[in-house]
Amino acid sequence: MDPYGSALKDYSNGLDDKPLILHNSYGEPEEMPVWYFFRGYEEMPELEKMALSVCEGRVLDVGAGTGSHAICLQQMGHDVTAIDTNKVAVEIMGESKVLDARNGDYFFFEDNSQFDTILCLMNGIGFIGKEERLNEFLKKADELLKPGGQIILDSSDVRYLYEEKELPKTGYYGEVKFQYEYDGQKSDWFDWVYFDKDTLDKAAFEAGWFVYFLHTDENDQYLVRLIKR
Repeated sequence: MDPYGSALKDYSNGLDDKPLILHNSYGEPEEMPVWYFFRGYEEMPELEKMALSVCEGRVLDVGAGTGSHAICLQQMGHDVTAIDTNKVAVEIMGESKVLDARNGDYFFFEDNSQFDTILCLMNGIGFIGKEERLNEFLKKADELLKPGGQIILDSSDVRYLYEEKELPKTGYYGEVKFQYEYDGQKSDWFDWVYFDKDTLDKAAFEAGWFVYFLHTDENDQYLVRLIKR
């Protein structure tokens, strides 16, 4: 089942009376505001606006969802390729005039030419699922980027989830699991990962990347630029 895609499709058709629930491995379920996946530039947080402003040249928007960021980047004059693994999201992108929307997995993505910027927003690096896959992500980025190209991504330090309990004794504490529920249907559980600054900085630098932290908000969510050394 695809509860996430169903929620997106209903909302795009003007039906927004059912909640999209996000179950997690660390606490109580949360209701996801579906409208947020369709937001315009003015509704975006400052971190996302800053991310869009530092994009350069040809952009690969990874995990593009319904295309909110891709549309803004097109309006700014960028050549944007938007990819997502969810087929419904890609269909909605096409309907909302994203010029190059593709259904696909980042790790298997191929293109005839390279990009100047890889963009991963809304804790976008999380899709890799596990801390250990960061090197694989960076290796693929090196393949997709032009010389001097950049990765722009955001993530969060979720240590606050363990303020009243010990950090996990095995595995990285930023690794969590999620499950969508919509209209009585549940998705399979899927892995997600949040990186604290130190972990990302150390791993990326050791993999051969310069790391520039551009912004951190009051919730320990940060924006970072990576450029190959």
